[in-house]
Amino acid sequence: MQNDIEHLLNDHLVRWHNWCSRYRFGKGYPSSDVTCRQSRTSKQYDYDNGAIDASVEDSIAEAFDAAMDRVDQPYRTALSIQARNLATNANVWNSPRLPTDPMERSKILMEARNILLKVLASTGVMG
Repeated sequence: MQNDIEHLLNDHLVRWHNWCSRYRFGKGYPSSDVTCRQSRTSKQYDYDNGAIDASVEDSIAEAFDAAMDRVDQPYRTALSIQARNLATNANVWNSPRLPTDPMERSKILMEARNILLKVLASTGVMG
């Protein structure tokens, strides 16, 4: 049971890191004409194109991001670094905000994971 929760939390951390790392273009010139701005495309082919799955993934990532915002420092930094290490399948990323002692860093990371699990449970993202 505990191993499943750890695996699920790792999976959410990787998805959150990838979601935060996506390219989002900024506002510049408007991308649509003023007269056509309120039009919506038909959703009859959204299921085949995967748009519904992407919408669900975005909703979960937004909820997870809101939960991460409720985690204080240095725990948030520890979780961000772990998410990056998990996403790249390498344990090379570190932060100068975290202690240099590996035992102290792992203690902070374990506390951070417990804090995040409590926040996720209280917000209903993870049960």
